[in-house]
Amino acid sequence: MPELPEVETTRRGIAPVLENQCITSVSVRDRRLRWPVSKTFAEDLIGQRITGVSRRAKYLLITLERGTLLWHLGMSGSLRVLPNGSPAQAHDHIDVELSSGRMLRFNDPRRFGCALWLLGDPHQHELLSHLGPEPLSDDFDAEYLAAKARKRSVAIKQFIMNAEIVVGVGNIYASEALFRAGIRPERAAGRIKPDEFKRLTHSIKLVLAAAIKVGGTTLRDYVNASGAPGYFRQKLFVYERGGEPCRNCKTPIVQITQGNRSTYYCPGCQR
Repeated sequence: MPELPEVETTRRGIAPVLENQCITSVSVRDRRLRWPVSKTFAEDLIGQRITGVSRRAKYLLITLERGTLLWHLGMSGSLRVLPNGSPAQAHDHIDVELSSGRMLRFNDPRRFGCALWLLGDPHQHELLSHLGPEPLSDDFDAEYLAAKARKRSVAIKQFIMNAEIVVGVGNIYASEALFRAGIRPERAAGRIKPDEFKRLTHSIKLVLAAAIKVGGTTLRDYVNASGAPGYFRQKLFVYERGGEPCRNCKTPIVQITQGNRSTYYCPGCQR
């Protein structure tokens, strides 16, 4: 599933193309996404100018003169920039053509993504209103995380993957951040020490920023707005390296299951 670095990479790729352009045409080939695409979707968008492209958690917010287009890539979706009129391929569900002669194309083989047209403040929408702070913002620090974790028995990995605590720390980056912080993923959130929270918040910021720098992580489907994969996979220390030697201490990486998701850690480096 595309996580925060992949969505931020997509935002940075499409923003210069979309901003200040007028939408001239919209094609919806398949409305059967996670939530059905509105029958008035094209009518709502055509003729409007795009004023901005931002991100909240794993959601893209394309701001128009009268409303906001909220986009989620789902498990396998991608947004690509192509010339207007480019032949559609399998799973190309939505095209948004621009006055510049280029278009935004949404491809989603599993159809778990969404494209919703919103009026009013998008941050008050039910998908966004309950979310925690952005991990790369000043609002996310050791003191905040420690306060939220107090007396919590949930495992620290599940805790930092909770979007109501902090957004965008998905499975890959949670495992990698905990490795860099030297914290075992099964430990109770409420038993993490203050100095460990400092290491953990720093590691989360470091891992996410590093992933964004190289375009995110491609394990299977993800490509950016230009159709290129992300290259952070080459920099992973533990994720999908079960049984392989730790890059630091040579201890075999352990794979366990937490919350029906695979977790990877080094028993030598993480305590």
